[in-house]
This record gives sequence, structure tokens and C-alpha cells, in this order.
Amino acid sequence: MSFVGKPIERLEDLRLLRGRGQYVDDLHREGMLHAAILRSSIPHGRIRAVDTAAARAMPGVRAVFTAADIAKEGGPVPTIPLRLLSVPEVVPFEQPVIAQAKVRYVGEPVAVVVADSPALAEDAADAIGLDIEPLLPVAGRHAAEGNESLLFEAHGTNLAIRYTATKGDALSAKAPYVRRERFSVQRHTAVCMESRGILAIWDGAKTKLTVMGAAKVPFQSRRTLAKNMDLPEECIDMIENDVGGGFGVRGEFYPEDFLIPFAARKLGHPVKWIEDRRENLLAANHSREMDCEIEIACEKDGTIVALHGKVWVDMGAYFRANGSIPARNVAQFLSGPYRVPNIYVESYALLTNKTPVGTYRGPGRFEADFFRERLFDMAARDLGIDPVEFRRKNLPTESEMPYPIAVAGPPEKKEELDSGNYAMALDRCLTEFDWTEKKKLQGRLIDGRYHGIALGCYIEGGAAGPRESARIVLDPGGGVSVFVGSTSVGQGLETVMVQIAADALGLPMDSIRIFHGSTTGVAEGFGSYHSRATVMGGSAILMAADALKERLREAAAKRLGCAVRDVVIGDGLVASHGGKTIGLKDLAADGVSVESTYANTRHTYSYGTAAAHVAVDPRTGHVRLIDYVVVQDMGRVINPLTAHGQVIGALVQGLGGAFLEHLQYDENGQFLTASLADYLMPIASDFPSLRAVVMENSRTDIGLTGGAKGASEGGLISVGGVIANAVGAALASVGAEPRSLPLSPPKIWQLVQDARSKSR
Repeated sequence: MSFVGKPIERLEDLRLLRGRGQYVDDLHREGMLHAAILRSSIPHGRIRAVDTAAARAMPGVRAVFTAADIAKEGGPVPTIPLRLLSVPEVVPFEQPVIAQAKVRYVGEPVAVVVADSPALAEDAADAIGLDIEPLLPVAGRHAAEGNESLLFEAHGTNLAIRYTATKGDALSAKAPYVRRERFSVQRHTAVCMESRGILAIWDGAKTKLTVMGAAKVPFQSRRTLAKNMDLPEECIDMIENDVGGGFGVRGEFYPEDFLIPFAARKLGHPVKWIEDRRENLLAANHSREMDCEIEIACEKDGTIVALHGKVWVDMGAYFRANGSIPARNVAQFLSGPYRVPNIYVESYALLTNKTPVGTYRGPGRFEADFFRERLFDMAARDLGIDPVEFRRKNLPTESEMPYPIAVAGPPEKKEELDSGNYAMALDRCLTEFDWTEKKKLQGRLIDGRYHGIALGCYIEGGAAGPRESARIVLDPGGGVSVFVGSTSVGQGLETVMVQIAADALGLPMDSIRIFHGSTTGVAEGFGSYHSRATVMGGSAILMAADALKERLREAAAKRLGCAVRDVVIGDGLVASHGGKTIGLKDLAADGVSVESTYANTRHTYSYGTAAAHVAVDPRTGHVRLIDYVVVQDMGRVINPLTAHGQVIGALVQGLGGAFLEHLQYDENGQFLTASLADYLMPIASDFPSLRAVVMENSRTDIGLTGGAKGASEGGLISVGGVIANAVGAALASVGAEPRSLPLSPPKIWQLVQDARSKSR
């Protein structure tokens, strides 16, 4: 009975595709009220007055809460702490759960209205009088650097923190070839199919708060909420329902994660809030907006000597939840999968009057890959070296693993690539893509379009610690229930965990039920992020399975009247001794259950190579993606179908960021893309030819799942660089050099016009 490694269709799909999923907006409770959030329309200003009298007087309105109402509860307005990589330098920039004294971005919560229906709540929010004294907006990183207007006056500058990544001595390294370039990536984010939502239920008699709609990191969210509401953690249950996408954005702690439970506790009624699409684009974490000036130093044969430079990151108005990750990652992972002996990168996190940033699938790595891979193609061309051979020459060999990369900080942490044969993935991609034949089209003008091909290599980090837990309980019917601290955000978690558990327990898959994410399932959990669920959650299940077998031996020994060591656990977890057997149904009556925790402090690194073939119309700037192939080595593959789906899904998101998606503000800090009519996203017909190849040649020694690595982000990481290089190769004869994303038709058209003007 071996389910691991088989392409089993997702078990959860049968429920979801039949419309039997249960998302937070499907939930209703007796006496339930509805909340609406009044958000600032001013990017930067001092709050002079919030007049709630008219709103409170409206029929059906139960309450209106402002910062003053929350502060009355006995202390200052709570703030949202950093979940990851918190250091003292960023604590002053934590976001308050509701604006107090000052607003710092369009969309910041200023008041919460609770009413009998969503429509009444929204109407009442519109009736609130808001008097804000406008301040000079800080509308971008250049304005932030000027410090003419400060988001936090007491800090004296808009530079919140500087991260560094170092290896060797890049500042003193010498080489015969040097090139310095500037690149930029636009602000964009994940737009999940399901927007955020919360249903909070307060039971005053039991001093119990239940919050429905938790996702990603429920235990950490409970910890933050408990502190901010001055409740013991055990008084709060965070319940995970079905989730329509996460991608790093959904499931972090937001202002609403305090405001809605606060309202429920104050009113003694269940309160629900569902984010509309405008709020989603305006208020959920943004990401990606960075620009850089980086330099590469090489020997004449293309051997890289050093990488160094600066990156400027537009952080938005506050540091919240996981907002430190992109700015730190872009510095540490600028070198990607390559052998670079000397590195020095500075990353400047700058505060602006925009929505705060957080992680989005491949945070910092997508941006770093775009910067690096563009620079690599330029360097290879200058040196007269084939871009494939330039990369091959600088990939570490299998014998060099584990290979150390730059040390980033603060906080300082060493990092190394755990295992891999990177050249094998490169060669497989060349074969699958048919590079030799497609290369004949490089730069050719066919039917009015210039053709271009390019490739790039990447790494994906996974298995983030520190721990993950699993609990297994025998069911009265003879099956088992498996509870895991990992969460489901649409990645097929239930299926993969059932496969692992079924093999470990020697049971058929249909006898195992998976419960995930909720704080009621295990004593401690850490959720799903950083491609960690399979390695960490799967390892915890394997440990729990071993512990369960031992517990079954103990329980069976009492019933069979023998020593524990004499009990044999066979197929179906049937215990036997001396010709007597006892099954799970009987042992379930003894209340058999176990809980185990797997701990880990190292990261896995899956890796791969991607290649693209594009055709560019210089008259319109339109890019047709003819072919895209991505090859990723994930170590042990638990389910080839879900792994393939993860790569393709990530790839489509990357293409959206490379070509279309752009969260835009004007020079006054006003948000311009508050609907899907303005924020363009890919549709099924945009990219018809996408191919993914999943390999498992290089397994890791991290975890207990047979060498599995993370797999949810890799398909996206290389996309910006690969597409930009393919467009650059197509337009080489014109002299157009893409240096910024997105590569929208107007931008490419302008590149062509500018290049032609220079050549005249």
C-alpha cells in the first residue's frame, strides 16, 4: 500500500466543485450582525474629528467604534506586531488596529459600524463626518528619501530599517569586466478568488471567543488577538473554514482581525465582516514595489567574481505581520542559485503613504530574479558568451552542496542551499523547450513580430520551522482522524496529508479524515507559509503515526494479556498475539490518541530552470507568449498532480506580474486601481502554452518525508526575469532594453520608440 508518489486527484475537489464548500461568508448565526469599515480617503493627515452622531442615530445601527472607543477599554490602541523577523528597529512602525490621531494611507480604518445588515452598516459608515487635516503625502520612495514630509515625526526620517546581505568582500573584489544597471518592479499583489472575511462569536458566560475564517497562521493570529484583547489564549478558538486562495496575502493579522472580535465582545452578538473587492485591492497587503542599482563583476570567461548594489523597497505606511520579509529576502537571494563568492547588498525599507506591504508568493525572490537575470543577459552579451553557458559556468556543482549564500540581517542568519544538481535541471529544460531549434528564431522578424527566447535559473526556499504538530485519534468506526497544525489555502493539503498518513499507518485513504488549521485540533501549530506544509506537517504526521503504533501495542497488550513487545501491529493497524487479534474499533473505545511535534531549523531549497519563447509586435507593444517551460526539482514528490498544479498556478501568477498587474497611486498618494477594471489580471486565454516538468532527482535530508522539498512558489520566481530577457532578445536589433516591469503594451511600445529615436 503505497500512496505517496501517486498522481491521486485532489480529495477536496469533489466537495468544492459541487458547491459544498463552506467559506466564511456561507456561515450564519442567530442574532448575527454585520460590520462595515470606514476607511480614510486621505493618504496623510491629522484626524481633527470623527463625528458619529448621525450614524449612531440611524435605524438598525447597533454601534459605531472609533479609536477613542477602543482606547476607553483601558489602554492604548493595540498594534499589529511583526510575525516574522521582528527586531526593535521596526516596532515604532507597527500599525494600530484603527487610526488614532493620524492617517497614513488611503484605506486605513478610521471607524467600524455594526448594524443589522451589510447595507445598513455601509450606509451608516457613509454618514460619519470625518475631519482630517491633510499633510504633504509621501507618494513614493524618492519622496520618502527626501524626508520633506515624515510619516513618523519622532523617528526623524522615512527610512525605517536597512537590511544587508554579505558574503566575502564584494566592495574590494576586482575583475576585468564590470556592469552596473538600474531595474524596477511594480507594486502588485495576490488577488484571491475569495476576499477576506471574519465571523466572531462571543460567549460571555463561558468567556469564550470563537473566530471563524482563520487562515494561514491561526495560532499566531490567536496569540496576537489574545494579547490585544487581554484574554488568555485558551479563551479563543480560531476556526479554519474553506479558503479561496492565500498566496501569502490572506491569513495574516490585519486590523479587522481585532476590530470584528472586539465588536462581537462589546455587543454580545455574532458579528460578520466580508471584504468587498475594492477593500481587497485597497487594504490587503501589497507587495513587490522595489527598484535597484546593482553591479556585477566577472572574469572575461564569464566567471562571476562579485555582486553588489542597493535596493529601495516601498514599504507603505507601516510594518505589520510579515512585512519585513520582502525587503530582507531581496538582499539575501539576489545571487539566486549561482556560485557568487563575494556579495554585498543593501536593502532600504522606506515608509510611504501607501497600503502596507506583506509577502506575496516568492516574496523578494521574484524581484531579485528579475534584477539578476536581466543583468546576467546583459553581461553575457557584453562578454560575447552564450547566456546558457554563462549560467551553466556559474551554477554550483552537486559536490559543492551544501552551498553557502549571503548572510542577511538583521536579525543575522546564515543560510545554505541544501542539495541539488542544478545543471541537470538546466539541461532538462533545454531539452523540453527544444532550445537548439528555437534558437534559430532568435531576433527574427516574422509576420510583423520579433521572436525572442530566454531562460533563467531559480531556487525556492521551504520547510520553515520552528515546529509543526499532528494529532491522531482513533474513530469509533474503525478509521482515524488526523489533526495537523498546517493550514489549507487551496494547495491540496488534505490530499497530500492523507497520502502520507495512509502509507504511514497502513490504512486505505478513505479511512482517514484530515482536520487542519484550527486551534482546536492540536496544542500548537504554525500554519502554511514558506512552502513548509508538506515537509513540516508531513513529518509531524509520520512521528505521530509511529507514536500511535506504540500506543496501540500498549492498549492491545492489556486486552490480550501479554507484554507490549510481543504485540504485532499488522495491516489495518490490527494488533495480534498468539493467534488472537484486536481491531481499531475495539481499541478506539480505550480513547487512544497521540500528538507529536516535528522541529526543524534548516530550510530546503528546490530549484529549477525556466525558458520562454515570445513574439513581440513593435507597432503595438503586444507580446504573444508562444511557449513557456519550467523544470523544477522538488526532491521527493508526494503527489505529481498537485505538484504540477502548484507550478502552473504559480507560473500564471508570475505572468500576471510580468505583463499586467499594477497597483498604482498618483503623485498625491491617491489609489487609482480600486477595481478589476483597472487592475488587470490574466485570463485563461492569455497564456495557452504553459508546460511544467517535475523532477525528484535531488532529495534533502531535512524532514522525514523521504526527501521532499517545498514546491508552491518556484513556478513564479523566475518569470519576470525570463520574460523580460525574452522580450529584450526579441528587440535586440531595435536596441530596446526592458529594465522595469510590467511589460505592458504601452511600455514596450515606448521602449521601441525611445530606442529608435536614439538610433536616428
